[in-house]
Amino acid sequence: MQQVSIIGLGLIGASIGLGLRRWATDDGKRPPVIELTGFDIDLTHQSYAKKIKAVDRTEWNLRGAIERADFIIIATPVGAVREVFEIIAEYGRQGVVVTDTCSTKAAVLAWAREVLPASVHFVGGHPMAGKTQSVEGAEANLFQGATWCVTPLVSASDEAVQTVLGMIAALGAEPLFIDAEEHDSYVAGISHLPFLLSVALMRVVSQDPSWRDMRKLTASGFRDATRLAGGSPEMHRDICATNSANIVRWLDTALAELHHLRDLIAAGNEETLATLQQAFEQARDVRADWATQERRPGELVQDTASELANISFGQQMQQLFFGNFLRRPRPGMREPREEGRDKHPPTRR
Repeated sequence: MQQVSIIGLGLIGASIGLGLRRWATDDGKRPPVIELTGFDIDLTHQSYAKKIKAVDRTEWNLRGAIERADFIIIATPVGAVREVFEIIAEYGRQGVVVTDTCSTKAAVLAWAREVLPASVHFVGGHPMAGKTQSVEGAEANLFQGATWCVTPLVSASDEAVQTVLGMIAALGAEPLFIDAEEHDSYVAGISHLPFLLSVALMRVVSQDPSWRDMRKLTASGFRDATRLAGGSPEMHRDICATNSANIVRWLDTALAELHHLRDLIAAGNEETLATLQQAFEQARDVRADWATQERRPGELVQDTASELANISFGQQMQQLFFGNFLRRPRPGMREPREEGRDKHPPTRR
């Protein structure tokens, strides 16, 4: 029986445990082929993970979770990874396979090269899935259909890479081999920047003297835009520490775009408002293209089916192929309004 240790039993670690346990006992006709050991510095996480059967057993110290393992999955914040590597280097088995789930990869691979001996085979990883919840949100299906980035050390054996790919397949995810530096540049834009924009929005409005009254008016738009601000402060602090150059570059680009939109709004003349509308239309159309991309025929890459359910097929095709062209009024014509509508109907966001 293969001994698998999961270091870090938050949302990702516990979900990996649940997914692997389901895979290992799926047919119910054979004994499990793996034993899952869990460790977390938060004992409440350990207890909860064992209660929901994300792991078979837990260890009270990191050494105990490492020295018996054939396969180690590090699901801690990135700031703790180097210390885990040092314990693995001292107590890990000969030939042990190690992977991680951290949101930044270049720093992790640099630490692996520096700290881990040649007898340890490291294959970096990052599942592009998650929630703002911790272990209480763990589920076996968390990675179903998700992209799982794979960044092996050059020294990792083919068997180690296959072990990690087997785990990814067991969890229902799709592997993507990617360079660590390239990975960090991309996720800074699509993951780390959205978190920081969410934090900025939450801080800006909540620090206004009118926040106590404003929050009574909040609806789904505000909820969706600030959801990421509910994520782990410690995890995102470590992400910023290990991917600062890429994050700063994306922040500078975002600030320039915000200043551009701000200037268009401040000018408020016919020309700038037309440019502003074009910016809104371009963003809408690019998002529509993103939301309807398919991994396979009929299978959306993104979880956007609920958004598209309220849009007719014809509208989807019009938006995809013609953008807003068919809805633009001809020169000299006014856009039609439905009878009975106010000239300036109130909107709620």
